[in-house]
Amino acid sequence: MPQSSTKPFIDVLSGQRQSVPPMWMMRQAGRYLPEYREVRAKAGGFLDLCFNPELAAEVTLQPIRKFGFDAAIIFSDILVIPYALGREVRFEVGEGPRLEPLDDPAKVATLAPRADFGKLEPVFEALKIVRSALDPKVALIGFCGAPWTVATYMVAGHGTPDQAPARMMAYRHPEAFSEIIDVLVDNSIQYLLAQLAAGADALQIFDTWAGVLPPTEFARWTIEPTRRIVEGVRAKVPDAKIIGFPRGAGALLPAYVEATGVNAVSIDWTAEPAFIRERVQSKVAVQGNLDPLVLITGGAALDRAVDNVLANFAAGRLIFNLGHGIQPETPIAHVEQMIRRVRG
Repeated sequence: MPQSSTKPFIDVLSGQRQSVPPMWMMRQAGRYLPEYREVRAKAGGFLDLCFNPELAAEVTLQPIRKFGFDAAIIFSDILVIPYALGREVRFEVGEGPRLEPLDDPAKVATLAPRADFGKLEPVFEALKIVRSALDPKVALIGFCGAPWTVATYMVAGHGTPDQAPARMMAYRHPEAFSEIIDVLVDNSIQYLLAQLAAGADALQIFDTWAGVLPPTEFARWTIEPTRRIVEGVRAKVPDAKIIGFPRGAGALLPAYVEATGVNAVSIDWTAEPAFIRERVQSKVAVQGNLDPLVLITGGAALDRAVDNVLANFAAGRLIFNLGHGIQPETPIAHVEQMIRRVRG
């Protein structure tokens, strides 16, 4: 696994605080960049872009060239695992993902146990292209969706405001729901290992919908599957660097950190700073947590918000990032303002 102590991002994950925190942005390869929009139009559909190694590598590299971030994250999507499991996955313009729903136990019985990783070969090829093009100081991040979050889309067939279909199924048919989770755990381990083999320096597990679960369900459907993934990856790559992002976990973060063994957690903008410093950052690095809306706002409000993140977390191990993905309407000048403020 390519790794170097000259990568500030990896140094933080390895336990070394940096005087200027390394930084990147979730969804940094995205619609706020005109050059991304050009490539996306050329590719056709969203999945066509994900599965074109040259174009996926190009959009991964665009924000690195433009802003000099400390990490690139491979351009892909959390729903490529259901796609590789043979499920129908499509992206409707303006509507988001559409899948064939697994909304009862009979349908769950049709789920393939193993993904066809040949379908994901373009992702691994894109990783290799990006790795060879990156400056040695810049880290490359691979990722997957956490089983709970991916399962919410698989059960409902689309995103919903509070992911009620998956929550109801987990209550009504916990055994069937466990089958979905188990398949996702096993295949996510293999997918992440293949990304490391293709050149990723670190991995992130995105659990975007963790915050809708009550504590007992959070332990069962977010913590435990993530723990198994981390354990499965480290069984083959013992020093694998892994970031967890259980968005909205709040007071449940310390239990998540302790049980999963992640090297860092990404925190959203609602996290209470003193709590995070005392109960989370004292154990692992934290990543975050600028509100994406203040990045759209810019001006003095953005300066204050950046200073606030640094005042709260820069005395410990911090990777500066947003609390969630950058929004398409974000002005480029505001991203540049944020970078100057962090590095200045």
